[in-house]
Formats: sequence, structure tokens, C-alpha cells
Amino acid sequence: MTGWRSQYIDLIFAAIFFGIAVVSTFAGKTLTRSGRGLYRAKDPSDFWWSVAFYYILALFLVYMSLSGDR
Repeated sequence: MTGWRSQYIDLIFAAIFFGIAVVSTFAGKTLTRSGRGLYRAKDPSDFWWSVAFYYILALFLVYMSLSGDR
């Protein structure tokens, strides 16, 4: 899939990951890939690494969408 469809799909996934990161930041709870919940108060280091992963992934997808270097 090339062209405008690929760019919009990247932006949609970027918005989803950015939304997950924002909600996790405000709620203080996020899910890991294994499905277990991480709480900001109980395990702050792992929590912030997980949230940072969502933010970085969203930024990467926006970059890929806007760069056009496919």
C-alpha cells in the first residue's frame, strides 16, 4: 500500500498511540505488552518507560507519514 492511504494509516496509528500515552499519563496506569497493568505509584520507572515508548512510537509514525520517504 503506497501513497496517501499509507500516510493516513500512519497518522491514525500515531493518534491512537499518542492517545494511549496521554490517557496513561493522566490516569497513572498503563498496560504492558504482556497485558499486566503498571501503576505510576507502585513502579514509576517501568511506568514512565512504557509511556515514553508510546510517545516515541507516535512521533516516529508522524515522522514517517510526513517525510514521504518510502
